[in-house]
Amino acid sequence: MSSVQTTVKATATPPEEASATSEQPRTEGFQQLPAVPARSENSPATWARHSLLQCKRLLIGWMRDPATTIQTLVYPAATLLMFKIVLGNAISSATGMPSVYGQVPMICLVAAMSGAVVSALGFKTEKATGLLARFHTMPMNRAAGLTGRLLAEAVRVLITTLFVLAVGLMIGFRFGQGPLAAIALIGIPVLFGVGFAVLVTALATLTEGVLLVSVIGIINTLLMFFNTGFVPVFAYPTWLQDVVANQPMSTAIDAMRGLSYGGPVAEPLLKTLAWTIGLIVVFAWPAVRGYRRAAETS
Repeated sequence: MSSVQTTVKATATPPEEASATSEQPRTEGFQQLPAVPARSENSPATWARHSLLQCKRLLIGWMRDPATTIQTLVYPAATLLMFKIVLGNAISSATGMPSVYGQVPMICLVAAMSGAVVSALGFKTEKATGLLARFHTMPMNRAAGLTGRLLAEAVRVLITTLFVLAVGLMIGFRFGQGPLAAIALIGIPVLFGVGFAVLVTALATLTEGVLLVSVIGIINTLLMFFNTGFVPVFAYPTWLQDVVANQPMSTAIDAMRGLSYGGPVAEPLLKTLAWTIGLIVVFAWPAVRGYRRAAETS
């Protein structure tokens, strides 16, 4: 009995030592976290990274929304086929030029403009639900929300343009001026869409949802029916020809027609660039101010 007690006493750990051992942190198997340098919210790298995150967020939301999918893909393709069936032969007979080379560029631009309305209504929803205010209080670049939205618009217009061109190839549209001209042709609707998106964003920060749809609908209708995508300039009344020839959709359509079917490219392309830069210069500041005010007051 005494030998057993002696063995227990020899192997037992004093209470003080046991508590000290239990209080020591266990560092075996753990690695020290790396030191991450502090990054300014206003740095260009942070702005670019946060813009890409906002762009990804919007694109994922649009892909999961059936209405946006219809507006982006189904509606432009159906409109192109409708114009080809109803007006294609009549326009080709009257002008001596395949109508598809005017209708495909026109539908690409119309889709870019109509899709911007869906994006603007989404902006209104984010303001009403307080999402803009939440982003405004988070440690993120303040300009990333607007630039991310414009970047998402450019991606959406690119996808729509490629889809419309694919449908156009099935009904006779061809890239007759080479691969570089084809790449430039695809870039024109994207450029036009970004400029129009700045205009729509500025209007979205100043108007209500119903009024916004009405204003943009009127603009789209006027530009769509008075351009060179339906018929050449000489088919319009003399007093209207200069207006039709120099409106932004006509210049973009003429440039895209020249890059595919053939014809002048430099002059209509320069006019399209002038229109796009003008829209951005005029409406960029109101869009920035309105976006910030919407984030602060939502």
